[in-house]
Amino acid sequence: MSQVSSAQQSFLAFDFGTRRTGVASGTRFTQSAQPLTTLTQDGEARMQAIEKLIKEWQPAALVIGLPRHPDGAEHEMTLRARKFGRQLRRFGLPVHEVDERYTSVEAESYGARDVDATAAALILEQFFRENP
Repeated sequence: MSQVSSAQQSFLAFDFGTRRTGVASGTRFTQSAQPLTTLTQDGEARMQAIEKLIKEWQPAALVIGLPRHPDGAEHEMTLRARKFGRQLRRFGLPVHEVDERYTSVEAESYGARDVDATAAALILEQFFRENP
């Protein structure tokens, strides 16, 4: 099997929430992402759903959004998102964190049908911009 060039590596991104977690995929080559789905499971059921997505998409790394207050200060959801990121490490892939203030608001402003998955796509595109 040939090694995938870094430009072609795919990524999965997550907009973590306590009730819903948006998922998107994208590649560094296109510098863009597309919404995939929103997971409504929690706990181990959510991890099993993520494992299926990882097997299907075979990403090189995972990206999670870290919500913050407008001034950049952390809050309870920041800590929960970090914990989610630590849980994702069980899959043996690098996990990157991205400041994701306002992605859900931005997704809503686009009239997205799946706001959570669209927010995950915005998180991944931000990751590509910040990590060329």
